[in-house]
Amino acid sequence: MAKQLFIGILIFFSIVCRGQHPALKEIFKDKFLIGAALNKNQITGKDTAGVRVVKQHFNSIVAENCMKMEGLQPLEGEFDFSVADKLVEFGEKNNLFIIGHNLVWHSQCPGWFFKDREGNEVSKEVLIERMRKHITTVVSHYKGRVKGWDVVNEAILDDGSLRNSKFLQIVGEDYLRLAFEFARSADPDAELYYNDYSMAIPEKRNGVVRMIKKLQEQGIKIDGIGMQGHIDMNEPSIENFEKSILAFSGLGVKVMITELDLSVLPSPWANVGANISDAVSYQEKMNPYPDRLPEETEVKWEKRYLDFFKLFLKHRDKISRVTLWGVSDAGSWKNDFPIRGRTDYPLLFDRNCQAKPVIRKIIELNFYETVKISNSK
Repeated sequence: MAKQLFIGILIFFSIVCRGQHPALKEIFKDKFLIGAALNKNQITGKDTAGVRVVKQHFNSIVAENCMKMEGLQPLEGEFDFSVADKLVEFGEKNNLFIIGHNLVWHSQCPGWFFKDREGNEVSKEVLIERMRKHITTVVSHYKGRVKGWDVVNEAILDDGSLRNSKFLQIVGEDYLRLAFEFARSADPDAELYYNDYSMAIPEKRNGVVRMIKKLQEQGIKIDGIGMQGHIDMNEPSIENFEKSILAFSGLGVKVMITELDLSVLPSPWANVGANISDAVSYQEKMNPYPDRLPEETEVKWEKRYLDFFKLFLKHRDKISRVTLWGVSDAGSWKNDFPIRGRTDYPLLFDRNCQAKPVIRKIIELNFYETVKISNSK
């Protein structure tokens, strides 16, 4: 601990006196992995600035889209690994912990997956076989290379009940067990995760706990739970987020913060009317910062990020990875969700892939937390 503290002091001195920014992966190397989701431009090397940031700051990567079912198997039996292969090759070349996202999800699933050639809904037996073939083919293709898989994504609703997806309608609840069994069989050494959003909602938390316990009782090994970190300036509360970390850790699994971004934009609460002037007003209201964040807003945004990183550091013994959902603001999906054309500022690197001031504050926070831990021993 004394050695770690001394290193921390040196890092902090370099920050304060020379204005340098050590790599995030170095700062958190004794706490948890720090990762980013890569888009196609970064995977193929077109976004050279983004690639530079990934190499410098992150030690884990995940594909934002190219490993989803519709991308890997757009037509039945025709797999396209071209972009995903480049992601894995990039990860291996740069010694990164590679996550596969995802194997079973109700969204971004090819239209043919639940239908036969006549357009009728397939039988339970057919869908199970399609699941088996897809999962086995994909996981086997990357066996020993992709270290962890989001096997099932977003299967629980906010009220804690199972999502009424086509998987549930046709196969029944057993699709959850089967998905993990197929993945485990294809690569016994890969870590297998459940991943979902709004995990701080008490009802959803309880629903996930029930689901994981039931799978464990059926003999299914779940290695981790991914808590998607799509947060805004008001929700979720730190208290509820922490309760979920503790609840999931209590299941004997790793807890991961996945898909982390912090939006400053307001959520649309009402539908737009037919009046064009109302629509323009609505768009302006929903896009309040088209050019830059006001200083007052940026201060509040930074504090919100720091509060969450303080929580992550507090539970570093339970959290194995923190992954940002994107590399820089320029490529964030939040710019177009839920209204196209909006400008958001949800990530740690700006639109020019430059480190935001909040990174220095995160590094300082890590230093102070390290000192606090050292003094308590």
